[in-house]
Amino acid sequence: MLTEYIIICIFAVIGSGLTFFSGFGLGTILVPVFAIFFPIELAIALTAIVHFLNNIFKLTLIGKNASRQIIYKFGLPAIVAALLGAYLLTFIAVIEPIYSYTISTKTFFITPIKLTIAVLLSLFALFDLIPQLTKLNFNQKYIPLGGLLSGFFGGLSGNQGALRTAFLIRANLTKESFIATGVAIAVLIDISRLTVYSTDILKHANRIEYSLLISATLSAFIGTIIGNRVLKKITINTLQFAVGIMLFLFSILLGLGII
Repeated sequence: MLTEYIIICIFAVIGSGLTFFSGFGLGTILVPVFAIFFPIELAIALTAIVHFLNNIFKLTLIGKNASRQIIYKFGLPAIVAALLGAYLLTFIAVIEPIYSYTISTKTFFITPIKLTIAVLLSLFALFDLIPQLTKLNFNQKYIPLGGLLSGFFGGLSGNQGALRTAFLIRANLTKESFIATGVAIAVLIDISRLTVYSTDILKHANRIEYSLLISATLSAFIGTIIGNRVLKKITINTLQFAVGIMLFLFSILLGLGII
């Protein structure tokens, strides 16, 4: 019991703090941690609750810097796509992985959806790491496409932030607006997918340790406060490079089925 609290709360602090540098991290980290103790579909749903509450908290800190134009172009397609992805999750949760392997006593599973996201993210990471590509910007007409991809994969796998970040980091936003806009969009996607996840949450209501859920949420708040303070000390170029590194590392770990 105590071990669960310690592990989940520590990773909630780390993941929440990382979101202020990369725009993603909390959901990425918490899904596999929750999956240690709960079925994967419930782990995704519980992570979405913590993710949603933490993003609401972040909005109270930095929400005024969000770009309404980007929220409109990116967020609305993301809401619809998140619903589709979440519904699809309910059907493919039982599909067998295409490959599995074991390291020590831990078994890892490679799935088509994870491989797809991994390839996309690795390509996006190149735009933040290769000097010749860092000066390129996505045309505004591609922002809705980013919303569709981010929302769909967010609803399907719980990993919405990385794709959202890959598009928004190149939308000519200030670092404050980049983070705030991403948070506002994440809230919209969370609301959308939680309407679908609620079925699994209610089905497993008797298995949920609500004190653990509250502890994870409060830990995420702490990570948010720490991240917000550190964010003010870095430049947008540093942020962009950090995003590229994290995207690339995340794509490798995701493609290998480690997360």
